[in-house]
Amino acid sequence: MSTRIEQLLAFLEESPADNFLIHALALEYAKAGDFEQAKACFKKNLELDSKYIATYYHLGKLYENKGMEQEAIETYRAGMEVAQAIGDQHAFSELRSVYEELTF
Repeated sequence: MSTRIEQLLAFLEESPADNFLIHALALEYAKAGDFEQAKACFKKNLELDSKYIATYYHLGKLYENKGMEQEAIETYRAGMEVAQAIGDQHAFSELRSVYEELTF
């Protein structure tokens, strides 16, 4: 286990519902090639705060990298809906771009 992952896990013991830390941990697991742990962290993040927009993008990319295109498309679509609902046009555009790459 990487030192970075260990540090993030220690921080999460202090703040178990910190979206930023959970997202960072998911990214570290993804970098380490641990798909299941990365996916679990991304999903936990969305359960805690469905408006944490960055998670939709990175979870979608995680699915794409595993060849799970349908899951990626569904994740991007859900993220676009949330981005639109909260008025985040930048995130909406980024999610739409990766969504369209897979659907057109």
